Amino acid sequence: MTVPFQTAVNEGRALWHLGALMQFKATGEDTGGQFWLAEQTSAKGYASPLHRHSREDELFITLEGELSIEIDGKHYEAPTGAVTYAPRGLSHTFRVESPTSRFLILTTPAGFEQWFFETGEPAQSLTLPPEPTEPPDFGRIIGALAAYGVEPLGGPPPQ
Repeated sequence: MTVPFQTAVNEGRALWHLGALMQFKATGEDTGGQFWLAEQTSAKGYASPLHRHSREDELFITLEGELSIEIDGKHYEAPTGAVTYAPRGLSHTFRVESPTSRFLILTTPAGFEQWFFETGEPAQSLTLPPEPTEPPDFGRIIGALAAYGVEPLGGPPPQ
């Protein structure tokens, strides 16, 4: 049985994932597997490779800045206040177009958030990205997607 909870500003498990700060406001453990919610802060040019989820629906809510999002070949501008839905089974990608962007990612059902915990680094600070000690192992990161039913389809969108 799940219980009510609240996560305040700057609360939640935080990690750095490929240069993005992610604060997990809710995980599957919190919601009985129903969903996970993360607040992500990224700099201009940050982009997700083109991919497809076989199990999850995703919702992007732009809090600050602007994203461009492509879903199943259709382009969406996502300025502050926009809500963009990416149903499971459709290819999608996004890119930060403003100097920085802060947005929420809501994914249902939960489970895929564990990929971020497996492939990211715990955040010691919520303001500065960590200094990379070595380049990320993209083979390991991409290879870990299969266990979560996510299919990589290509690189990030062109600038």
